[in-house]
Amino acid sequence: MKRILIITMMLWNLLFGRAANPQSWANMTCYEQANRELAALPADPQRVVLMGNSITELWYEIHPQFFEANHLVGRGIGGQVSSQMLVRFRQDVINLNPRIVVINCGTNDIAENNGPYEEDITVDNIRSMTELALQHGINVVLTSVLPCDGFVWNPSVQDVQGKILSINTRIMALAQQYSLPYVDYYTPMVAGESRALNPAFTQDGVHPNAAGYDVMQRQLLNTLEHINQ
Repeated sequence: MKRILIITMMLWNLLFGRAANPQSWANMTCYEQANRELAALPADPQRVVLMGNSITELWYEIHPQFFEANHLVGRGIGGQVSSQMLVRFRQDVINLNPRIVVINCGTNDIAENNGPYEEDITVDNIRSMTELALQHGINVVLTSVLPCDGFVWNPSVQDVQGKILSINTRIMALAQQYSLPYVDYYTPMVAGESRALNPAFTQDGVHPNAAGYDVMQRQLLNTLEHINQ
């Protein structure tokens, strides 16, 4: 019970604490110091930046050794929608001079964290991040939205599963349009006909646990290895 309470409090802070900074809608200062420290290090030609929300942020907290062993830099902020990620994309991705950026977003857009969800806007934001990266010589990897059947912080959102399937289809089409790799986290993590996140891979129905991140790591590494060849 104590462990569940701690995890719940941590997720609440990720979802509403760091993202709701009234001084900066996109929380531009979140990684300001970390970015300065990274800039002071020798250039890493293998650097990969993971841009995302709390799913990306928690990934580093649960499996930091995975990031360190694979030249990964986490730039996830809990609660953020794709529009916020687009605003901070230059400082948290482009200015870090990575070889690759992995973009994972859409969950919080669908959860209406920043107002009513419009799929076209989310897809356009992903497209804009993609084009910005490509214009700066950064390889782009697009990823699916993870399965989910509802949001505890906004249970009024309807047809979550259908919205996720729809946007994943469009993200995959976007990857094909730009000849980019697409990482499918959805298929190996979905719980059959319910189209929820498999309970073996989550404790809250939205965020992966350690076992869920193990699945994501296998999917991502397989793609990154092909880019390295």
